[in-house]
Amino acid sequence: MKPAKKKNDSGNPFSVENVCQTLLESGLVTDAEVKKIYRRKDAVREKLERQRAQRLASSRTEFKIINPITIVDVIVSLELSRADNRAWPLDEEIIFQTLAKKWKIAYKKIDPLKLDLNVVTTTIPRTFAMRHLVLPIDISDGCLTVATSNPFNVEVVEDITRVTQLKVKTVVSSKTDIIKSIDEFFGFKRSISMAEDMFATRGVDLGNLEQYVKLKSADELPPNDQHIVNAVNHLLVYAFDQKASDIHIEPKRDEVQVRMRIDGVLHLVYKLPKKVHNAIISRIKALSRLDMAEKRRPQDGRIKTDKGGVEAEIRVSTVPVAFGEKMVMRLMDPDILFQDLRGLGFTPADLERYNQFIRMPHGMALVCGPTGSGKSTTLYSTLKTLSTPEINITTIEDPIEMVNEEFNQIAVQPAVGITFATITRTILRQDPDIIMIGEMRDLETAASAIQAALTGHLVLSTLHTNDAPSVVTRLLDLGTPAFMIQATLVGIMAQRLVRVICKFCKESFEIDAEELVNMGLNVGKKGRLTLYQGEGCIRCRNTGYRGRSGIYEVLPYTDSLKELTAADVDIAKITRKAIAEGMVTLRKNAIEKLLKGITTYQEVLRVTWEQA
Repeated sequence: MKPAKKKNDSGNPFSVENVCQTLLESGLVTDAEVKKIYRRKDAVREKLERQRAQRLASSRTEFKIINPITIVDVIVSLELSRADNRAWPLDEEIIFQTLAKKWKIAYKKIDPLKLDLNVVTTTIPRTFAMRHLVLPIDISDGCLTVATSNPFNVEVVEDITRVTQLKVKTVVSSKTDIIKSIDEFFGFKRSISMAEDMFATRGVDLGNLEQYVKLKSADELPPNDQHIVNAVNHLLVYAFDQKASDIHIEPKRDEVQVRMRIDGVLHLVYKLPKKVHNAIISRIKALSRLDMAEKRRPQDGRIKTDKGGVEAEIRVSTVPVAFGEKMVMRLMDPDILFQDLRGLGFTPADLERYNQFIRMPHGMALVCGPTGSGKSTTLYSTLKTLSTPEINITTIEDPIEMVNEEFNQIAVQPAVGITFATITRTILRQDPDIIMIGEMRDLETAASAIQAALTGHLVLSTLHTNDAPSVVTRLLDLGTPAFMIQATLVGIMAQRLVRVICKFCKESFEIDAEELVNMGLNVGKKGRLTLYQGEGCIRCRNTGYRGRSGIYEVLPYTDSLKELTAADVDIAKITRKAIAEGMVTLRKNAIEKLLKGITTYQEVLRVTWEQA
């Protein structure tokens, strides 16, 4: 009896042979790793099949995915590193990107911020999209662009052509991105559309600027409507997923704009019908325990939620604007707020200086910078570093940004007499070792902080100044006596955040140092320089930046600086003396990051200035 012929998969683009050969030719895997894939593929596939069966059995949704588990899923599950760069994982995205190049089909990284909600959700039914993992992403010149993980499914493309009466062009995207986008867009769109129908009225409401008199039905704008609940939940999940720091819900005359701040830059994410605005605001007010009936005055609240098994907090602020209530939600992500100090962007020398004065037994250390410069992250990370069972840490904040059980946190409540100044005197009787005061706003608060420092406590606080030496003049302006500053101040640190060049599209270029000088940036070098920039890629949304890093100006308050501190202090003298003693300015710190290829000269010019 002759042995059965082995099935020939050479024509199947998702065969083990074709996929492995493509990855091998691209230098993403080695021969040894290919052998490992062949050896383990059957066992891994069986495991993935069991997991999918369990998910489908426990899922209540009627949308079933018929795409089979492919060798790509198997390779991703093996969690290999890329052979061309072991620091990067061999993930689903790079595999599909490499396959698309081999197939000579364009690869498209799905960026939810750039997708049109209507194109995604009204072109084909959700059941069809989820069943076949296809996502409409653009319509232009009578051509519909569809993202799919399997561009060779001709029958599906023909069905879409027949239904839409449009020419269909396919691009390749990862399966995970497609599933995620279908879930998010169809779920969010359905919730908003049904809510819009529910809240439809014949009247016109232009918010606070112009009011039309109309009678409201008793059931208008229920904050617990399931569609609104789903829509708000989507917004929050999406914001955490995009690592946004803020969500802005802004009412306009005819629509509501939802913007998210990502890496310090606001992006327009959605335009929603005006009819659902009040319902969304009411839902978030209910979650944050705000007064839903009060729309004429600002309110502040907070929401505690779960993010991957870790508690995260959202600070909520409302304010009446021309066309209704604007709401801003600040997302306090514990992964960002509590970090190792070494990962914040300090140079080794600056970190050593900073560690010296935050580990003083007593005194006052101040962190300064504008809103959004990372002061909260620095202070929380500092407290986390200092926190031990032997240390009693007490904070006074307005409001508490992130609750942490290792600290004793007190919220400022002026209505009941709890202010930065009054509570500081009280907590001195609570046997603290370290006191963190959220902000030094006035003489009373400064005097209380100095009193705490004089009585043997380490006090950490923030102050709004442009650079570290200016803190001395700011304290004097508040009315603090010079001898009190000399007796208590141990160190000052100014900081800013610069965007980091995306490591996936980083490229070098040459520029003449003279050109930089003409732009106002003297890097202290001459001739041609090799700098770096981000070309823009799918991982950074073509911005060229991915993430942010701190730049710092660390100033230990030494005896020689104390001698210069007087009522008529000359800040220029303090600055020159600090630089002579080794202080690196914000501009020089940023230039160091520029020359190391961490950031760009545009970011240095945007964030810093030349000091005299």
